[in-house]
Amino acid sequence: MLAPHTHPAAPAHNRVPDVTLDFWLIKLMAVTMGETAADYLAVNLGLGLTVTSLIMTGVLIVALVLQFAQKRYVPWAYWLAVVLISVVGTLITDNLVDNFGVRLQTTTIAFSVTLIATFAVWYASERTLSIHTIFTTRREIFYWLAILFTFSLGTAAGDLVAESFEMGYLTSGLMFGGVIALIALAYYLIHLDAILAFWLAYILTRPLGASFGDFLSQPSEYGGLGFGTTFTSLIFLGCIIALVLYMTLKKTDDEADEILLESD
Repeated sequence: MLAPHTHPAAPAHNRVPDVTLDFWLIKLMAVTMGETAADYLAVNLGLGLTVTSLIMTGVLIVALVLQFAQKRYVPWAYWLAVVLISVVGTLITDNLVDNFGVRLQTTTIAFSVTLIATFAVWYASERTLSIHTIFTTRREIFYWLAILFTFSLGTAAGDLVAESFEMGYLTSGLMFGGVIALIALAYYLIHLDAILAFWLAYILTRPLGASFGDFLSQPSEYGGLGFGTTFTSLIFLGCIIALVLYMTLKKTDDEADEILLESD
């Protein structure tokens, strides 16, 4: 008797992008826009932290539903979620500090512990923290939880450094950029663990982007260039859209090339 015809299982697709220069550029722009957009909604539009937080959390939930529905990396869905989660992560810290009076030292420690706990549970469950194998819903949940806490931690740590040392926006940005450069050197020269290097850099891009966002948007009397949150947010939004379009076209071309190679 002939065995029934079976179809091979569909290959699992990684649901997050590869870590490339494009990735870091758009991530930095996303966190910069997250800082200025949160300020624009809460301050310029007069919505306040609480209302802004509720609105943006609702929008983020919708974006994450769209992202989880893709089952593969789709640039527009992924980066929409990143931009929104950067705003919400910022607002979580701002609410704790401004509305509930929690000290920045406390929020920094709390989010550090929460992030470490997330990684611990993630590793205990999946035996890996690699971002190259995010092809199940459970791993993707861990991934986005970690992303959320990195934004909240980055906000708290960045504000703590800026307030403790009374550094200007530009100086703070250059300092965080220097630390990221040291991490990159450690990765390339002394083979720092790739996963550790990635997550350290991911955390630090948040205060780096926030520092430059504030430098561009805040008035000159506060050490900024005075472009305003509206103009700054729109500029970075335009850059993000352009990069996402480029990534989408590039991904389409790469997939077409793969199909051609498989057919040969």
